[in-house]
Amino acid sequence: MEFTWVTGRIAVGGGIWNAGNMAEVARAGVTHIVDMQVEFDDTELAKPHEIRVLWNPIDDDFQPKAGDVFQRGVDFALRALDQADTKLLIHCAAGVHRAPMMALAVLCSLSWKLDQAMELIAARRPLADFPEVYVRSVERFLEQRVLATSKRMGP
Repeated sequence: MEFTWVTGRIAVGGGIWNAGNMAEVARAGVTHIVDMQVEFDDTELAKPHEIRVLWNPIDDDFQPKAGDVFQRGVDFALRALDQADTKLLIHCAAGVHRAPMMALAVLCSLSWKLDQAMELIAARRPLADFPEVYVRSVERFLEQRVLATSKRMGP
């Protein structure tokens, strides 16, 4: 189990898997987790540490990802980051594809430009990889998010 801080409050990493590793996550100050792995739900491991978990499982199958996956993760992340003194860990099994993809969606929802967010994540977490199909999925989500916001605001 390992993770990398890409900002002062957002980390990206691989699977936690056991109570000892979850205790390490808690000691690092993590208060919220977006768990992208289908392999394991962290919820029970996190309860003793009062860490809130969103289990948002998707396969790392190099197929386009639906917008609702990003919406759930981004909504959870933004609510967490709106609170003072919170830290968010976004992880999957290895911290290579799914977690960086969600971190990209979260950073862009915080007004980062896509290329700059990818550069930041890659610089801080060199093993992060951004398959084109996943980047396009994030771009579609962001475009839909902008359209939904403009429709709510009206003409």
